[in-house]
Amino acid sequence: MIQKTKILTTPGPGTAPAIAGARTAPSASAIYEGFKAQRNELNGQLEGLQNTRQGINNELEDMPSSAPQRPGLEARLKDVDTRISAVDQMLAGNAAQIAQAAAVPGAVVEPPRTIIQGPPEDAYVLGGLFMVIVLLPLSIALARRIWRRSAATVTSFPRELADRLSRMEQAVEATAVEVERIGEGQRFLTRLFTEGEGARAIGSGAAQPLERKQTKSPERLP
Repeated sequence: MIQKTKILTTPGPGTAPAIAGARTAPSASAIYEGFKAQRNELNGQLEGLQNTRQGINNELEDMPSSAPQRPGLEARLKDVDTRISAVDQMLAGNAAQIAQAAAVPGAVVEPPRTIIQGPPEDAYVLGGLFMVIVLLPLSIALARRIWRRSAATVTSFPRELADRLSRMEQAVEATAVEVERIGEGQRFLTRLFTEGEGARAIGSGAAQPLERKQTKSPERLP
């Protein structure tokens, strides 16, 4: 295979010809992306230096003024401040380079548009509106209808069973009243036998038959 080359300059004696295509210049978009990568790197370095400076400040605040380590920390703090200033200057220059590279046609490449697979977004919006406007009222009406049917089923209680239950309730109430009356009578008799004149009357009534028996017993002797 024959390789075609293009000679840019006429070679002089003892010099090699310059061949085009051996080393191509980067494109405008590559330069633009390179400046953006440089900005990200500089931002990372600046963030690290700021964290270092914050740590040194915290150590200086906790350290007494007469500590021997304090001069070294102060010198380190000045060094970190110098580096932060240098990185800030580099960021400013990088911002100017990015702006200059972006002005070149073809440097800023728009990202490819994503192709949506499936129905469009309008279909989802219409589907949601249909569910809210149509399906939601229908579901509410169906739920109310089922609830009314269940309530009617519960309220349709057999009349004979209801009458029987009412009679049982009346009988239980009457039994309870009679039991209460019996209990009151028993309590009254107990109090009557154990307290007051009733107890004395009962005691005297029990003593008279004993005296009669004692008086009649001698007459039966021969």
